[in-house]
Amino acid sequence: MPRPIGNTRLKAARVAAGYNSQQALTDAITRAAPQLGIPGLAVGVRQVRRWESADPPWPQPDVRRVLTHVLGQDIEVLGFTAPWGPGQGPQEPGRAVSTSAPAPRMRLTSVPAQAALVTQPATVSTDFEAVTRSHRHLYWSVAPAILHPAVLEHSRLGCALLPEVAPPARPRLAAALAETYLLAGRIQFFDLREPEQAGETLFRALQAAGEADDSLMGAAVLAHTAFISGWDEDRDAAVERMVAARTYARRGRASAEFRAWLDAVEAECETRCGNTRIALHLIGHAEDVLADGSEHTTPPWMDWFSPTRLAAFKGNTQLKAGHIPQARETLLQVLDALPPESNKQRTVVLGDLAAVEVADSNPQPACAFAGEALDQLALTWYATGMDRIREVRRALAPWQKEQCVRDLDDRLYDWGMTVSALQR
Repeated sequence: MPRPIGNTRLKAARVAAGYNSQQALTDAITRAAPQLGIPGLAVGVRQVRRWESADPPWPQPDVRRVLTHVLGQDIEVLGFTAPWGPGQGPQEPGRAVSTSAPAPRMRLTSVPAQAALVTQPATVSTDFEAVTRSHRHLYWSVAPAILHPAVLEHSRLGCALLPEVAPPARPRLAAALAETYLLAGRIQFFDLREPEQAGETLFRALQAAGEADDSLMGAAVLAHTAFISGWDEDRDAAVERMVAARTYARRGRASAEFRAWLDAVEAECETRCGNTRIALHLIGHAEDVLADGSEHTTPPWMDWFSPTRLAAFKGNTQLKAGHIPQARETLLQVLDALPPESNKQRTVVLGDLAAVEVADSNPQPACAFAGEALDQLALTWYATGMDRIREVRRALAPWQKEQCVRDLDDRLYDWGMTVSALQR
């Protein structure tokens, strides 16, 4: 007898409820959503088809609410499994998690939601949050190869704890789990240059943010996925994700700093796609937003942005636009204003200053700035900073017989730096 393929539980429940086609179910969901106080929710046939596949994605909270209302059954009974909960993760117990390991995705067994046992005290959310906060602070100084496995293990713990916490404390734990996933994704993308794994991790961060109903965290995660698309020069995808990020930010009453960061992210994407005029307009708007201020506060986890960081975005865009004197002035001011703990950002700014000098046909100061960046990378590795230096070295090809360039090559390709770069 052939083995059933796909999520037969959902299909059976759909037919039993009188919806003989996937289109009929989507129509029912659209009609029911406003009755439950969720206007504007719409689900397409393609989404229902994915739900009825062999590996159905975990629906977002609003969708879960409407779907269970329409079909009259709990979400797990319908064949869905959450990305958290007790169970075997992607690695065997006791095995070390490699630096490039994907973020854990735990699964629940298919049991009714009422069967979940609350075994943890409410304080577990506070305790988990404290470790998440510590990881956030450690990011700026601890080597990514050391911190990343610890963050992944922390996310594994959060997945296991989430179904064991009572509903009043669960959103707080889910929010901390979302931040943990976001940090893991940031390390994978910016520090280790693993965009594919970063995309998967950020998807899980978005799921956790949805479980917490944290719109600002959702906006931050979506903006980070736009970074990935922008660096791939996929402008359509980047713009679409930024529209989603801004929508979530409006729901969460974003601060001026948060909204300015969204402008900076979109400017970075436009710059990567060659649209520097649009990018400079976005940065100008961000500067105006910061100047106007707002009554809303910035979440404590958004510690990667400031007016100085905005100026760093601006300097890079001015460089790519060919505004060399302006870029030099902006970036030198940023270098002076960066706080001591911003070592990773310092390597990027030094790399951009080196690129400015190359563009102005000044190989010696370009090599000097690149050498300073290598000094910093030897202390705090940052793949994004190393990418800047490699771009500078390629641009220095017309002067490769100059002694300063040969000295830079000796630094760039010494044993330690070469092995470090290849290892990562």
